[in-house]
Amino acid sequence: MEQGMLTALIGPLLFAVLGGLYAYIYRPERRESLMATLVCFLLVGAYAYHKQPLEDLFLMLLAFALMVCGMFVHSLQRAAVQPGS
Repeated sequence: MEQGMLTALIGPLLFAVLGGLYAYIYRPERRESLMATLVCFLLVGAYAYHKQPLEDLFLMLLAFALMVCGMFVHSLQRAAVQPGS
């Protein structure tokens, strides 16, 4: 049962990626709460990695973190371009 955390987290993180991208693109008014939810998913994954450090789990969390950081930087850039909104 070495990959228990990986199999337990692959479904929720995949759902968070797909749902997060959809909500980020089509619901711009809810981006702040979406980013907070995605960071919470990332924290749960980090706790799981702390409990059971696996290379596959680390790579999955790294890809998820890069997506969340990219969305965060994009939202900050859009906020800087549109100060009146």
